[in-house]
Amino acid sequence: MSRDAEKDAEGKRIIEDLVALKYELQHDRKLSPIRDDGQPDVALYNKELEALGTPSWFNVPWLFSECYLYRRMSTFFSMTQHWKSYDVFLRQKNDTFRSSRPAVYEIATRFKDLVRGLTAKADDTAAANRTPEEHEEAQRLLFVEMCEICLWGNATDLSLLTSLSYADIQKLQGAEARKASEKNILANDLHKAYDTLKKARDAGDRKERRVDIVLDNSGFELYVDLVLASYLLTSKLATHVVLHPKSIPWFVSDVLPGDFASILGALASPKTFFATPQEERNENPPPGMELTDAEAGDISFVFQQLAQHHAEGELLLRPNRFWTHGGSFWRLPTSDPELHADLQTSELVIFKGDLNYRKLTGDAMWDPAKPFTEAIGPLGPGSGVNVLALRTCKADVVVGLRPGLDEELRAREGGGGDSGSRKWAWSGKYAVVSYSGGK
Repeated sequence: MSRDAEKDAEGKRIIEDLVALKYELQHDRKLSPIRDDGQPDVALYNKELEALGTPSWFNVPWLFSECYLYRRMSTFFSMTQHWKSYDVFLRQKNDTFRSSRPAVYEIATRFKDLVRGLTAKADDTAAANRTPEEHEEAQRLLFVEMCEICLWGNATDLSLLTSLSYADIQKLQGAEARKASEKNILANDLHKAYDTLKKARDAGDRKERRVDIVLDNSGFELYVDLVLASYLLTSKLATHVVLHPKSIPWFVSDVLPGDFASILGALASPKTFFATPQEERNENPPPGMELTDAEAGDISFVFQQLAQHHAEGELLLRPNRFWTHGGSFWRLPTSDPELHADLQTSELVIFKGDLNYRKLTGDAMWDPAKPFTEAIGPLGPGSGVNVLALRTCKADVVVGLRPGLDEELRAREGGGGDSGSRKWAWSGKYAVVSYSGGK
């Protein structure tokens, strides 16, 4: 059999496996053990499945069933010869990023101005005339702005990004756009996170000051995560940034190591990438929407910054199978003590997105007024890990709210009312930014 024929045959078997999996789920069949593809997490999944009593799809904890679904799907590909590294979701990721072209350019332009301000602020008359207090407040607000861009990710409303100019950043404090954005952040600990990084930077007693980012979605969200990483390095709030992608295709759009090559290739050659038709609809960009030389130059500037950080060893990629285990992050100290010890050397570990938040809090039905520091269990105070969660709410679990706020939100239109459901937390309209000092 030729190589192409072998690949086609394997492809047909993958489709058959996916169809069978869909049937099992729809008809509430029992979850079957994951086939051994040589990875150590197979035993962990199957041991937990056995401990759950080999449940059916409609009678299994939600978090485990979701993780099990994607882990099992990955074996359909990993146990083949020709499809081992195939990401079934890659086309959707690239098409989504292409559709974000206006936002990509907008962020690139403002980031270019920001970098120039940070690296040449000695020549900035406005900056030179500021008092130390004004200078500090400008830095603090800039950090908040960058993190809020990452918080909203693909949902970023560019009308909220009033300015990223270093000289004008203090104007954001009174901006109506910022107030409109921040009213939907129900708990906001960004100032605590900034104080942690500033204290470490000002102490000047450590050669390496690291920030880790446990990533969520690829596409535009990965792009703004990379912009945040570059900002942290350029502003000297960190000397190194470690990015943690997933190891297998996960929850459709989560970042894989290969996604970095894709997005960096797009940023290096933006005219070519954004002019390529979207594969699913074979649509070319609308007339007049092609990138100008100036727009392409600003996007390429982001690539040049990232390439420099990577070349100098400041921007690192560190995948780990722990991030695709079936349980919560409460298990980190015992399940992967080596990873836990590594994160303890970081000044701040940023967890992105809804799923990471659910795993931090054990996906439990907490009282929404429960302090975040308590809800994250072994990763809370005393863990040796400083945790910052950036999360837009897309599931019921939420903690750290002021008493009574959940009831107020439920009483609003579409909030859940007397249904017994916390519907306000499903849409991504609201967010929480929660910090825990573990050191």
